[in-house]
Amino acid sequence: MKLARIRHAGRARAVVVEDDAYALLPEGFDDLTAVVAGGEEALAAARRALRTAERVPADESALLAPLTRFNRDVLCTGWNYLDHFYEGVGKREGQEVELPKRPTFFTKGPDTVIGPRDPIAFDPAVSGKWDYEAELALVIGKAGRSVPEASALEHVWGYMLANDVSQRDLQRAHGGQWLKGKSIDGTMPIGPWLVTADEVDEQAVRLRCEVNGEVLQDASTGQMAFPIPTLIAELSFGMTLRPGDVLLTGTPSGVGNAREPQRFLQAGDEVVVSGTGLGELRNVVTLTDLHSPA
Repeated sequence: MKLARIRHAGRARAVVVEDDAYALLPEGFDDLTAVVAGGEEALAAARRALRTAERVPADESALLAPLTRFNRDVLCTGWNYLDHFYEGVGKREGQEVELPKRPTFFTKGPDTVIGPRDPIAFDPAVSGKWDYEAELALVIGKAGRSVPEASALEHVWGYMLANDVSQRDLQRAHGGQWLKGKSIDGTMPIGPWLVTADEVDEQAVRLRCEVNGEVLQDASTGQMAFPIPTLIAELSFGMTLRPGDVLLTGTPSGVGNAREPQRFLQAGDEVVVSGTGLGELRNVVTLTDLHSPA
């Protein structure tokens, strides 16, 4: 099942995505974080509601971010594709590290999140190095701490796409940690919908990123250095993961910072991130005042 949120008749509504239509779910489903937390019972209720749901024509321009309420910062994985780690060697501006033996985790502030068709905020007064990163994101559906790898996938509710737009100069400027360079407001598209885990082969998603029609990233999630069960087991060790938590699983090679010459996003660029069975994010980089007090 694919669940999404759309703007319909002046308000946000939850829908089930069908081939050429959106099936409007009752108002009690509008918070998809609550639907995720409701587990199989909530999904069964959604399936029952489909029998009598009003259908409206599918209109991708109406899509909103599927999740807007978060328990915590968005959880993220760095350097989870070996080609991506090695393409950055010598380009980390004095912050070189050895190949990690365990997953590298960091977080992004939730105010980064935007919808799958929203403009990506861009302010050259904040950063001069805006980079794209196509990623598979998972949504936790079952709480757990110190989850064994063997049962880790039982804790995944479903999957979606994310574009972890990063400001590379800010990423280097704050002591080697990445929070600041990953948390600029209005810069991370997610969606376009949530796909339940039973419909996704998490090891065979083809991730692609195009900028102005040129393919710059193209890889399979099967190339991850640390597969999803390992990520969940390592992240949850001593730390409770809860329904609705979002984990980005890393980006493949091809990022702008590692290219020769480097290629950073500019105002007017259209960035398209796609993944097998997960739809696409299609966003335009748009001048936005992020440096003035708000």
